[in-house]
Amino acid sequence: MTDRSFLTWPFFEDRHRALAAEIESWASDNLGGIDHSDVEKSCRALVRDLGEAGWLHHTAIDPDNIASALDVRTLCLVRETLARHDGLADFAFAMQGLGTGALSLFGNEEQKQKWLPGTRSGKAIAAFALTEPKSGSDVANIEMTAVRDGDHFVLNGEKTWISNGGIADFYTLFARTGEAPGAKGLSAFIVPADTPGLIVAERLDVIAPHPLARLAVEDCRIPAGAMIGAPGEGFRIAMSVLDIFRSTVGAAALGFARRALDETLARASSRTLSGAPLAELQMVQGHIADMALDVDASALLIYRAAWTKDSGAPRISREAAMAKLFATERAQRVIDNAVQIHGGDGVRSGSVVERLYREIRALRIYEGASDVQKIIIARHTLSNQTLSETGG
Repeated sequence: MTDRSFLTWPFFEDRHRALAAEIESWASDNLGGIDHSDVEKSCRALVRDLGEAGWLHHTAIDPDNIASALDVRTLCLVRETLARHDGLADFAFAMQGLGTGALSLFGNEEQKQKWLPGTRSGKAIAAFALTEPKSGSDVANIEMTAVRDGDHFVLNGEKTWISNGGIADFYTLFARTGEAPGAKGLSAFIVPADTPGLIVAERLDVIAPHPLARLAVEDCRIPAGAMIGAPGEGFRIAMSVLDIFRSTVGAAALGFARRALDETLARASSRTLSGAPLAELQMVQGHIADMALDVDASALLIYRAAWTKDSGAPRISREAAMAKLFATERAQRVIDNAVQIHGGDGVRSGSVVERLYREIRALRIYEGASDVQKIIIARHTLSNQTLSETGG
């Protein structure tokens, strides 16, 4: 049984503890036997099921309640639990939030009313289209253009590694509108998937399959009212969305790590070596101690970041970067230990720890690779040091 004692930490309120019990019960009853051989079909079904159960309400604000806000602790708790049960379920939940994050934070009333009810109910699928062939973590280097033409913008360029690409009903897409060089010349747009000129050019296969695609955008005309926020605010919008969802990536990694630890504890208790359980070997105990330490330290960083944001901090770039970096890197180590302790069964195709080994790797790359998180942390730390020295 997964350790739940962390829920007593002061980061959480009673409503979070109740939600954790509810999502655990729902996941236990509904996430067995997901078909990973057809990820597009399974993701559509998971979005529908998550929507019908009400879980997708947490991924976007209620457009009928202007005071509502995204609760990052809730997002993290749901992602951690879903990831522990099935990585594809976590993906389906997370991408609804990432794809609508810009609308929740910066959309106008008309945009929210048009798009958010569908994603919150599971009747529409969202996607976040930021990455390009020459601009992954370097968002300021985006080349896709959006040229004003009367009451429309005309988009041209390419996006790649787009999660939910090919199954999304609409994309939150970032393009260069040219108000200024670099990061200050980007804007965000809502682009329905059936817009002429938006082409799914290629499906992309990865080691832990989920819907990914390369998009070609050729003379794609969209109304000027499809812009989210003001012209030139695209970089700020993208960073604000990632500020929230980077912590939840760490939570997903934590869910994978908890599952790996659970599987290892079961293995060490039931498997014998030289007539004694593996759990009695000091070397195995050392590995288990390292795994437990990594899990708890990751949880502390993740829920510190989430609590800080929920407490009203305008930005948590440093905290979110620390949470994502530490949790994803340490989850990789936890899962590697789990594979080692499982021996040959750990690399058997289809085993739980083999699946976790494939699933964790991408989390150290997407939404800002580990090296990028180190740059963010260092810059904020150096900036704080400069302020301290100058009395700022």
